[in-house]
Parts: sequence; structure tokens; C-alpha cells
Amino acid sequence: MKEKVLVTGGAGFIGSHIVDLLIDYGYELAIIDDLSSGKTENINNKARFYQVDINNSEVEEVFEREKPDYICHQAAQISVSYSVKEPKSDAQSNIMGLLNLLELSVKNGVRGFIFASSGGTVYGESKSFPITENVPLFPTSPYGISKMTSEYYLHYYCQNHNLKYITLRYGNIYGPRQDPFGEAGVIAIFIRKMLKGDIPIINGDGEYVRDYVYVKDVTQACLLGIKNMLKLTEIKKKRKKDTIFNAYNIGTGMGISVNQLYSYLQEIIGFKKEAIYGPPRSGDLRKNVLDCHLAHQILGWEVRFTLEEGLKETVEWFKMRCC
Repeated sequence: MKEKVLVTGGAGFIGSHIVDLLIDYGYELAIIDDLSSGKTENINNKARFYQVDINNSEVEEVFEREKPDYICHQAAQISVSYSVKEPKSDAQSNIMGLLNLLELSVKNGVRGFIFASSGGTVYGESKSFPITENVPLFPTSPYGISKMTSEYYLHYYCQNHNLKYITLRYGNIYGPRQDPFGEAGVIAIFIRKMLKGDIPIINGDGEYVRDYVYVKDVTQACLLGIKNMLKLTEIKKKRKKDTIFNAYNIGTGMGISVNQLYSYLQEIIGFKKEAIYGPPRSGDLRKNVLDCHLAHQILGWEVRFTLEEGLKETVEWFKMRCC
């Protein structure tokens, strides 16, 4: 019998890629998505789809009907700037929604829980780079606080209810299907504007540094987490010099400034116009680069796509759809 995975946010940018990969590897898939940001065209027709908010009581019916072996939790409010403006709404989505899923996971005998955290926000303004998983967490935005809080809740449910889990602390993910209209996702925003002939706006001085990781590499981390859930939980018990969290950074270990990113896209697209500079965004970190050796050593995960390769594939995807 096939193992069953329930992916929250499975109609979204990252979640839909995860669904596609898991189906290719023989898993049975169910999707929960309220379509607030996800899109119906992203939904794999081999997965069962439920349009429901993760805070809604209807989620319990989905759990009872599907009886999933694993939960891959991707649904979230993802905008740092929105969280600064609306911290209560951010907490409702990202903390209370998680708690609803954790309670239902325990009740329905879920075997393992994959959580999408944020390596770009939970560490706060670090003084040394690249950032390892045992660095203290000091998030500076409500979004980062909600992700950190979620990690504490996961540890609690593991200790008190034996719910096995791993946390993937994502870098700045980009790739096909990313929303070019939201506040998050600078690569998608820049590509669409450049292809339309419009000049993108760079927030601040453009020297904000990020660790950009391609979405197809991220999906591999989720697959490895599910395949090795039991082993990873046992390994975590033996790790001494670490935080309480069963967490793994998922990035490239290389930092790229927004100005550099803009130049790369100019070259790939053939865009000649210089950027317009606007005010900085509240809550944005100055620099974030992740050390991913732990994911390589324990998960067996590695980056397969260079930034150039990922950007070219992403540009081609957008060319086919928006221009």
C-alpha cells in the first residue's frame, strides 16, 4: 500500500512542486489549500484536493477521511512586511493554524510531520556567516517570531505526544509558479517586470544579501525528510551540540545582493534599463546566508542547481506564461 502524504498549501508555489515530486516517487497525495494565494492550475490531477483553511474545523474531516501517514506543512502567511503591519493575522495563520494540524496529527496517528520554517528570518541579524542551525534564534519580525514559536510547539508535541518531525529552514526560494504580484519573491517580481519592459523597484540600497535556493532543490529536501523520518528522529536524539530543534538549513551557502541579482537577470533577459531605488522595507534583514552542511551530512541533501541555471529556467517559465 502506498504511503499517503497530506500537503498543506499544495496549490501554492512551493507546495505544488512538492506534490508533483512525491507523486513521481510513488506516494499517494492529498492537498489542503484555501486558494488565498494558491492557484487551481498548480494542482496535480493525481492528488485529491480540499479547498479549506487550515484553521477551519473542516480540516478534521479531511484528516479522518484521508488518514495521512505524513504531513508536509507548507501553508503560511509568508510576507514579512505584512506581518509587521498585521501581527495578529500572521499569528492566526502561522501559529494557530499549525496547532490545529498538530492536534489532528496526534489524534489521527500521523507518523511524521515536515514543517516549513524560515532560515531567512528565525536567526535575526546574525554577526557571523554562513549561519548554522545551533545559532540562537532572535527573529526581528512577527513572521520570524511565528516560525520560531512553531518550532517550539513541534518540539513540545514530539516530547509529549511522540509526534516525529523535522523542520526545514528555507532560504529565499525562487522558481516557476512563484507569485510575481506579492510582496515576497523578488526574483519573480523582477522577471515579470523586465519581461514586460517595466523597470523594477529595488527597496533600499540594493545591498541586502540573501541565500537564494531553487524550488526543485527544496522539494528534494522534503522528499528526503519523509523517506528518512524515523532515522532522522533517532539521529537527533544523539546530537549533543545543537538546539532542541530537529532543524536543517536549506539554502546554498552563498549570499547574493539584490543589486547582483538584478544584474544577473538583466544579462539573462537582455534588459538594459537601470533599476529604480525606493525606501527600505520594515523588518527586512541586512544579510542572511545559511550553512547547509548538516542537511548534506544527515539528510543526504545537496544543491543541484546553480543560481544561473535556476534563473534561466525560471525566466523561460515566465516567458511562456506572461509575455
